[in-house]
Amino acid sequence: MKNNTNAIILFLIKLILGITFIYAGYHKIADPAGFAKILYGYAIFPGGSINILAISIPFIELIAGFCLIFNILSRSSLLLINTMLLGFILMIGFNLLRGHQFDCGCFSFSSQPQTISNIYLLIRDLLLLLSGIYLWMKTKTGVLR
Repeated sequence: MKNNTNAIILFLIKLILGITFIYAGYHKIADPAGFAKILYGYAIFPGGSINILAISIPFIELIAGFCLIFNILSRSSLLLINTMLLGFILMIGFNLLRGHQFDCGCFSFSSQPQTISNIYLLIRDLLLLLSGIYLWMKTKTGVLR
């Protein structure tokens, strides 16, 4: 019974992480120019890298999400997802610390970013990362079941 419960919890974490990254990637693929503006708004990236990042990151998110859900190189995709989450946390945290107003561009692009919602984003990403780390630690093999 306990084994069954653990398997269900791990499956739900995998599903939540996968769907989150599929949805986030899809929405950015649909509007790469909008996502490039978001990246520019972070005021972290060199100007020459913004277009490359705006095109590549969404595809990495989408592919990693699908791979995680369908057990295709699932440990590698989980590593990518956890690394991206850590990067998002660092970028959001850095901008919050310096008092910079920004739109994260995670699931939609808005014209009026708010600090309170950015704190929520930081907490949400921390919870997702903790879930991803938990999933990583509970699965030692090459395939997440």
